[in-house]
Amino acid sequence: MALQLVVGNKNYSSWSLRAALAVDLSGAACDEVLVRLFQPDSRARLLRYSPTGKVPVLVTEQGPIWDSLAIVEYLAETYPDAQLWPRDGYARAVARSVCAEMHSGFIALRSHLPMDLARDQALAEIPADAAADIARICALWSDCRGRFGSGGEFLFGQLSIADAFYAPVAARLRSYRVELPEVAAAYVESLYRWPAFERWYQAALQENRG
Repeated sequence: MALQLVVGNKNYSSWSLRAALAVDLSGAACDEVLVRLFQPDSRARLLRYSPTGKVPVLVTEQGPIWDSLAIVEYLAETYPDAQLWPRDGYARAVARSVCAEMHSGFIALRSHLPMDLARDQALAEIPADAAADIARICALWSDCRGRFGSGGEFLFGQLSIADAFYAPVAARLRSYRVELPEVAAAYVESLYRWPAFERWYQAALQENRG
């Protein structure tokens, strides 16, 4: 049985995007199941796959995995040759740290700049708490690329789970036309050239038009 990844609306579901990018990195054979959110039957449909009724959820032969961090760890363990985490032990720990920071933090950014891939308009004013989140994210990106990027385009040199976790953040910054330092702006451009992200982005635009 092939894996199934259950995702929500591609235009809005940032956590679904993270999991989908990690699946792509793993090279796993995986069928996508899209459940449109914000519909009267959305939760009932999602409960067929996940005990939380939320996305994303990875359906395996053994059962569902319903948290994005758990999903990416499962993929990293099941497909070790894909090297979803950095090889170096310290770099790997830092990569896990920045993913955990994204998983539990940046609440103001999420609240004031929700993911909307079809959007192309700045806010009249970015609230101070969201601006603080953006400053932290830009510093994090610069630090990771400087210490671990080996001159490459991504946070730890080659594409990794960390890039999958921050791709929706990059999308927010692009969608809301946030002015960024040079290193952060270059990283956003790199993520938009990632073929897996580009496919998701184009699908999101079509979905929004529909």
